Amino acid sequence: QMRLVESGGGLVQPGGSLRLSCATSGTSLDYYAIGWFRQAPGKQREGVACISTSDGRTYYADSAQGRFIVSRDNAKSAGYLQMNSLRPEDTAVYYCATDLFGTCETLTEDQMNLWGQGTQVTVSS
Repeated sequence: QMRLVESGGGLVQPGGSLRLSCATSGTSLDYYAIGWFRQAPGKQREGVACISTSDGRTYYADSAQGRFIVSRDNAKSAGYLQMNSLRPEDTAVYYCATDLFGTCETLTEDQMNLWGQGTQVTVSS
């Protein structure tokens, strides 16, 4: 059974960087778009970034545009979210999720068929 496992979260100072990883166990990600979401305390989960299956199309929420970079390595069945210039308001639990044959034209929770367990990102001095 396919599972997603996030890693790379932690505590970072404002202005710092983190790279989140999303890996699968035993299943190829070739046919899945990979989406990244986050949920801050007391707030709804929101889409952050997405990378599609075949053409590598990407989508970024306004809050991530210009600071975050989403990528994937199909040979490793993994996805990544490089987060730069982090701000305290980026503090949240970050989740990766998959969308079979997804194109990343939009990024909503309803599109996703599988979720990881989440990794905490805390931006604080």
